[in-house]
Amino acid sequence: MAAAQVVGSLPGGPPPETPGEPPFEQGRGFRCLSARLCALRPDDSSSGRTEIHLLFDQLISETYSEGCGVAPEDVSTLLVQACRLVPLNQNHLVSKLSQLIHHLLNTLQVIVDEQNLDFLLAYTISAIQQCSSWTHMQILQALAALVYCNGSKCQKYLPDLLGKSGLLMKLSDLAQSDPEVRRAAVHCMANLCLSVPGQPYLEEPYQNICFQVFLTTLQSPKSSDMDDITFCMLLQNALKGIQSLLNGGKMKLTQTDELGALLAVLKKSMFHGLPGLNIEMPTVLYPTPLPQYDGRPPIQPQQSESSTSRPAVNKKKKSKVKAKKIQQGEEEEEESSGEREVAPVAGAGRLNLHRGDTQCPSPPGAQSLPLAASGAAGKDRVSSPFSSSSWKRVSSSESDYSDAEGGMQNKVRSYQARVRQGALACFLSTIKSIEKRVLYGYWSAFVPDTPELGSPQSVSLMTLTLKDPSPRTRACALQVLSAILEGSKQFLSVAEDTSDHKRAFTPFSVMIASSIKELHRCLLLALVAESSSQTLTQIIKCLANLVSNSPYNRLKLSLLTKVWNQIKPYIRHKDVNVRVSSLTLLGAIVSTHAPLPEVQLLLQQPCSSGLSGSSSATPHLSPPEWEDSCSGSDAGSAGGSIYEPFPMRLEALQVLAHLARGYFSMTQVYLMELGEVICKCLGEADPSIQLHGAKLLEELGTSLIHQYKPDSSVAPDQRVPVPLVVTFWTAMLNGPLPRALQNAEHPTLQASACDALSSILPEAFGSLPSDRQILCITMLLGLNDSKNRLVKAATSRALGVYVLFPCLRQDVIFVADTANAILMSLQDKSPNVRAKAAWSLGNLTDTLIVNMETPDPSFQEEFSGLLLLKMLQSAIDASKDKDKVKSNAVRALGNLLHFLQPSHIEKPRFAEIIEEAIQALISTVLIEAAMKVRWNACYAMGNVFKNPALPLETAPWTSQAYDALTSVVTSCKNFKVRIRSAAALAVPRRREHYGSVEQYAQIWDALVTALQKSEDTTDFLEFKYCASLRTQICQALIHLLSLASPSDLSCIRKTLELHRDMVQSYILQFLKSGTERDDTGAPHHPQERDQMVRTALGHINSVQALAGDPAKRAIMAFLEDTLTIYSDSSGSQVAPLGLTHR
Repeated sequence: MAAAQVVGSLPGGPPPETPGEPPFEQGRGFRCLSARLCALRPDDSSSGRTEIHLLFDQLISETYSEGCGVAPEDVSTLLVQACRLVPLNQNHLVSKLSQLIHHLLNTLQVIVDEQNLDFLLAYTISAIQQCSSWTHMQILQALAALVYCNGSKCQKYLPDLLGKSGLLMKLSDLAQSDPEVRRAAVHCMANLCLSVPGQPYLEEPYQNICFQVFLTTLQSPKSSDMDDITFCMLLQNALKGIQSLLNGGKMKLTQTDELGALLAVLKKSMFHGLPGLNIEMPTVLYPTPLPQYDGRPPIQPQQSESSTSRPAVNKKKKSKVKAKKIQQGEEEEEESSGEREVAPVAGAGRLNLHRGDTQCPSPPGAQSLPLAASGAAGKDRVSSPFSSSSWKRVSSSESDYSDAEGGMQNKVRSYQARVRQGALACFLSTIKSIEKRVLYGYWSAFVPDTPELGSPQSVSLMTLTLKDPSPRTRACALQVLSAILEGSKQFLSVAEDTSDHKRAFTPFSVMIASSIKELHRCLLLALVAESSSQTLTQIIKCLANLVSNSPYNRLKLSLLTKVWNQIKPYIRHKDVNVRVSSLTLLGAIVSTHAPLPEVQLLLQQPCSSGLSGSSSATPHLSPPEWEDSCSGSDAGSAGGSIYEPFPMRLEALQVLAHLARGYFSMTQVYLMELGEVICKCLGEADPSIQLHGAKLLEELGTSLIHQYKPDSSVAPDQRVPVPLVVTFWTAMLNGPLPRALQNAEHPTLQASACDALSSILPEAFGSLPSDRQILCITMLLGLNDSKNRLVKAATSRALGVYVLFPCLRQDVIFVADTANAILMSLQDKSPNVRAKAAWSLGNLTDTLIVNMETPDPSFQEEFSGLLLLKMLQSAIDASKDKDKVKSNAVRALGNLLHFLQPSHIEKPRFAEIIEEAIQALISTVLIEAAMKVRWNACYAMGNVFKNPALPLETAPWTSQAYDALTSVVTSCKNFKVRIRSAAALAVPRRREHYGSVEQYAQIWDALVTALQKSEDTTDFLEFKYCASLRTQICQALIHLLSLASPSDLSCIRKTLELHRDMVQSYILQFLKSGTERDDTGAPHHPQERDQMVRTALGHINSVQALAGDPAKRAIMAFLEDTLTIYSDSSGSQVAPLGLTHR
């Protein structure tokens, strides 16, 4: 095992050695000094101490760089030897040694291994305990470097460090007299909390101890003896410590007070040092839907200015500050430009809680944390240089002070900005560690609301976005706001605009609507005012998140119009990231709650400069720019380049896909032009462009299919003509689409091309040239043998679509080939492939039923019985698979059992498999599976009963099937499953199919019980199905009455005597309520339902009752009475049949 590991280099550090110089030569100085040090033996003489001092000075002054040839284990060995040479009673040497430890570990980015760490920790802890207090600052710096990414290896020393009387607890206490020591102690604790993936976290009790220290630090005001910069660094270290606990330590904030206290200090820290603002926050924020009071006492700018500008550095720091003056000046100039790339807070960059003075990346595999937490808070000394990747600073070009005063003022402002950024990064980690429903309880504390007339605007994240002078801080605030908005659709869906101002209180829905409007207003203000391209990108991304989650269908018009009009110029912005995010925002506008009338109006407006250079009469929808952006040409782009940047083209394709999905009635005008774009994209060399082209093709195809569905609201004359659709798909199949299907190097592209191929309009497929039809079928059947699971799943689904095409479903050879391909996919190891194959098998069996109902019997005669056996067996096996497979497997079983012909059933080899198939259905009806699975099983059982060739009256499984269905109809928690089971019980058309008198009586009693319990549910969501359930049960009861035999009448009479009023009231509801259509096949016209009851009455009248049995008369009297009441209530002139006198 290596003694230590190198984790990276120092950004912005000393210049590297000459590239041509070998690493061994670069590290020669270190090795020579190390050899001299290792040759020494402990010597308490004055000369020995002097030599050690000189060696330490030389090691510290030696130039180190990336790849300098210094082995990590050599560094650890040297430090251990140095500790052995320095006795703890030599304060100056201990101080120098601490500086050496800090410098070498920090500069060479070494993480000490466990064995050497044990020795070095014991030494440093003893040094703090025994050495003079003036050495504690340097020793704590060394300790921070040692424990960095080693928290899990320090378990043995945690009681000494974090126990009740632990060193770090004492030194970080508010009573600590030296502010620098206190800050260094908090920094050590922050490094202890930093965890590395794959290693144990800090134990929970110690996590809580550290959290409380960090929280107390953030809550405490600045002491009089602490300068502004030290205070800022103290706050940064505490913020980074909490962030490490939340990110790496997976600390959960479950207590309301704990979370509320953290959010309160984070909100306070977010505005730390913000010019012109000074807020007073409560100790704890409590979740509430109402805006919280922010007490903001008026500040005195002169006093604030003087307090922050006074030079507060001690003499020890001054020389070091001067040494770094040039470097800092360059960095401040870069900061003031505001034009550097701002990486997203979450995931971009690494948190450096390292050893203090230098900014350096985390080791490979270390926890990736927000960029906003990087760098600045890790500095141990004011003299530390900050790298170019640290948080940006504010330009002081407008300063009226002297150079010295202005420089110090800028430095203080820079550190204050880092505190704000650290607070925002910590808040982002907090958002990720708590549930959204908990977070939204604090919505009003961080998200602006429309201020009351005459009231000041409450401080929020938008305050930072609009007023913070640092572009980096503004970007961080926007990233946090985006994280809050992400996934907020359900929370924001309650928003509702209202013009009723007379209410005594503001409803929650109105408050949320007001907040949404204020967010739109503030973000659009920020958009206009922002000069930094990186922050501009974040504003637009935040707007896209807001647009994606806002319920515009419940809000007043104009919000999207304002966003649309203001974003147009940014489509041609000089910065490509701004252009891409602008397209993302347009995509959000055209995809949210599509189709929105407001967006339709925007799309119908003539183009203006910014979206297109085409004529003013061209709609926004499809200017040449979109086609150019997607296919690559951009002659009019700002840079004059031939191609649009790659991300721009991908985003343009996604916007077109959103338009095709949500606004196809407007997109269809450009169908052929979009086809050309797709062909160009599929012909590109880059697979990502090809993939997005295929996705666009799929969206267009799917929208065309929706136009031609029977329930489509699009008028026939408004649809794309079938001949044009044929022309479109012929162009696609003659173009590069077949090549994309054969591109085995990119299976994702193949799968997407398969999905696109499955979106061909069925009416158009039959009109394609025969060679193109054969091409589609041949390629799909061939790709079904692919070893890639994505491709195989997409192919299985596509075949399931094709088998429903009218022009293919009667082709026995195609159906058989498709069946064999699907059966092969059902054996695949991938659950996704099996799920798609099961769905396709269900579709294929639907085709069998459709063909069975045609007058031409040739299909049934030609279809292979052996293949039917294989399909039955595969469906039985699939019914034991996972729910996604099982739900379609039982659907297929029902269809197959319905399809079986007498010629099949007579064969002995079918008898056993029929029994097995029905047992599989019965067990699926009864098991506690997903409700969709049980619904499909009940539906399948109804299909079984439709086959008159099956021996329902004699088969032993018939009674088991009825028992399962009656059990479900009376006791299943899901009412839709009950409805389907009642519908299945009403399927048999002959009395013999219901079996014995006892079986019939059991079914009748179960249906009456189910009717009685039709409102018994604890799930509020099931109540909306109560009426449908009663309708279906009443239909089943009337159906049973219309088939009753003389022997059945006594059980019917007995039940009616017990529940006459209840049954009659529900049958009357059934007769009166025939307006809605459901999926069970129940008649939906009152006349049809009335006729059903009359048919049942006529059947009962025709039954030859047993002598002396009053049941017949009682049942007829019940039905006549029911019809009479119905006729009277509906005003019908038709009297019920007067048959009771016979």
